[in-house]
Amino acid sequence: MMPTPLPALPQVPPQQLVETQRPQISIVSTLYRSRPFLADFLAACLDALRQLAISDFEIVLVNDGSPDDSLDYVLARRQDVPHLVVVDLSRNFGHHHAMQAGLRQARGDLVFLIDCDLEVSPLSLCSFHEKLRETGCDMVFGYQERRKGGYFEQISGGLFWKGFNLLSETKIPENIVTERLMNRRFVDALLQLGDQNLFLGGMMSWTGFHQIGLAVAKKQRQGASTYTLLKRINLMINAVSSFSAQPLLWLFNFGAMVTLVSFSYAIYLVIRKLFFGDALLGFTSVMGLIALSLGILTMAIGLVGVYLGKIFSQVQGRPTYIVKDVHR
Repeated sequence: MMPTPLPALPQVPPQQLVETQRPQISIVSTLYRSRPFLADFLAACLDALRQLAISDFEIVLVNDGSPDDSLDYVLARRQDVPHLVVVDLSRNFGHHHAMQAGLRQARGDLVFLIDCDLEVSPLSLCSFHEKLRETGCDMVFGYQERRKGGYFEQISGGLFWKGFNLLSETKIPENIVTERLMNRRFVDALLQLGDQNLFLGGMMSWTGFHQIGLAVAKKQRQGASTYTLLKRINLMINAVSSFSAQPLLWLFNFGAMVTLVSFSYAIYLVIRKLFFGDALLGFTSVMGLIALSLGILTMAIGLVGVYLGKIFSQVQGRPTYIVKDVHR
């Protein structure tokens, strides 16, 4: 009896085989009013990769609804930089959401996250790569030994990190920057987090693994920054409320203390009235106490509202971004 022939193995097209191979490294950045920086940014990225002798790479640029012609420029550059991957989001979702989109599209064994505004040179990739190779860690993050900018920027930035670490259960190294080099298992673990309210600096610290800092020199950005004071305040509120319930505990303790003091003061007034015949304090004192109580109550309701808003966003389960097109 003749043996039954084995079924033929499916033939995989060569193009599909190439697409399943991971590049050695992915450089990820976001675009928002970035047109003045892109030519120098891409040139510096290619120069850094040449110095590292890496030919198998991709540069992933995420268009975060940029109102200028950044998208048109990078699409045109794909003619001479075939390793360029352009991710076009359906609208502006914000810096952290766009970075998350870039990390999800990146396929490299290593992923280098960097802003394209040239405050930190892409040539710093060489230092990050050397540090990662020497230490064998999972992520090398950049930080400033001394914050750039004027007096106000230095003070406000320092207060941001000190305030966050004071209020949050997740501690983050102070003065960290966007730039960091991660291996594949770290990126995959980070992308498992289902946070709807993104603060990537906190999420990366919470993820764990072996992380090492590298001091970087950060230059002053040419032109006005897209991070206004209002955006920085909103980022602080979002960061703290996303990583800690400590402010709610503090609010409870403060409310309990105010209640105890008020109750004690009321007993004191009644005793003076009963035993010494003193008249109760006048209208001004009463109105002052009422105004103080209303202020505390309003602040408390607002703080609880912030956390309720976070819960509402998380329960909705909407995607943190929507990809319109991917150009590979």
